[in-house]
Amino acid sequence: MIDIDPNGTGLPGIEQLRVIVGAAMTIGLVLAVLALIVAAVVWGFGANSSNPHLASRGKTGVLVACGAAIVCGAAVTLVNFFWGVGQTV
Repeated sequence: MIDIDPNGTGLPGIEQLRVIVGAAMTIGLVLAVLALIVAAVVWGFGANSSNPHLASRGKTGVLVACGAAIVCGAAVTLVNFFWGVGQTV
């Protein structure tokens, strides 16, 4: 039987890599908020100008931005969940 666990101190630069990944998650969340604002404005312009195509694009953009924020926010939890599932196989 082999028993191997992740080693958080085994390689040099692991702490810097964690900082970089955290910064990337922050950038992703900030961009998701920006995309949400832009898409909401497009949706509003489309609705107020009676342009259903533009309104539909805005609605899609809002949903995509919310999905991106969910993935950025839940990335660590998702990876940990599937790590646990993989450990039971």
